Amino acid sequence: MQQSLISILTPFKNSSAFISPYLESIIKQTYAHWELVIVDDHSTDESYNLVASFAQRDHRIKLLKTNGHGIIDALRLAFKKSSGHYITRMDSDDLMAPNKLELMLHDLKTHGNGHIALGLVSYFCEGELGEGYQNYEKWLNGLTQSGTNYTEIYKECVIPSPCWMVSREDLITCGAFERNVYPEDYDLAFRFYQNGLKCIPSNNVLHYWRDYQNRTSRTHDHYAANHFLKLKMHYFLELDYNVKRPLVLWGAGFKGKFCAKLLKKNKVPFIWICNNPKKIGKHIYNVKLHAVSTINQLHQPQVIVTVANKKSQNWIATVLEKLHLLKAKDYFFFC
Repeated sequence: MQQSLISILTPFKNSSAFISPYLESIIKQTYAHWELVIVDDHSTDESYNLVASFAQRDHRIKLLKTNGHGIIDALRLAFKKSSGHYITRMDSDDLMAPNKLELMLHDLKTHGNGHIALGLVSYFCEGELGEGYQNYEKWLNGLTQSGTNYTEIYKECVIPSPCWMVSREDLITCGAFERNVYPEDYDLAFRFYQNGLKCIPSNNVLHYWRDYQNRTSRTHDHYAANHFLKLKMHYFLELDYNVKRPLVLWGAGFKGKFCAKLLKKNKVPFIWICNNPKKIGKHIYNVKLHAVSTINQLHQPQVIVTVANKKSQNWIATVLEKLHLLKAKDYFFFC
């Protein structure tokens, strides 16, 4: 019986410090019927030569160079040159667990098309891992264990870019890498959500995510907070906003103000509330801020919450649940 071919897509640029162990982790996979389509995005270090030396020894590694610039162009080329029935993405500075491909393929074959195979992630670094990354790992893994990733899709990217697998057919249905939108991984997660691909729960750590000071997600402007907020608002208005219901914006910090500007730009009416007594009654961007109690006077509101404090979020959720509002249907955390 013919084995299913898995295509692993990887863009890389100046990854010489980490690319050898990354390649070794792929070569050591328990599932061997894969191809790695790895695309050099104008590297100036030795990473291209390092990959070339591996490709000479292993015919499953296809090394290419992109004529474009950036991760999206490289992913687009990698996908075009791939031939696998199943597609996954991998970053050139991370590591695969030895059974990653085997387990993800098993999940997809068990559940069929219309599903995304996922795995738990584990961050690692040379020094001490920051609290923010520890919290993100715990939060993300909690969602993946229950397959409830979409319930908090407006908080952060709920599908880790180097730890998913889908069928080629489903990826094409979702638009693959055709959109020139950053952050590209978050945009793709929203398109998985938009097209109704179901997340398969997992209890297995399948991906080791390397953190270091000059990682692209830390340093590049494409991954700044304002890009995330624009993307969140774009998809909220397209997928979840109900024009027949009053929209409430809760919070008047940086993210709240940024969301208010986006709503005004899109000519979307909203009621702005906050907990800060110094701001209540005042106007920001010609919009009056109201007390939280205002929400009690509204019939079936939808609520965007931009308050970042975890204790405050828990309290807000309690308030909204008492009004019979449901998370991911009636209220949405944007932070």
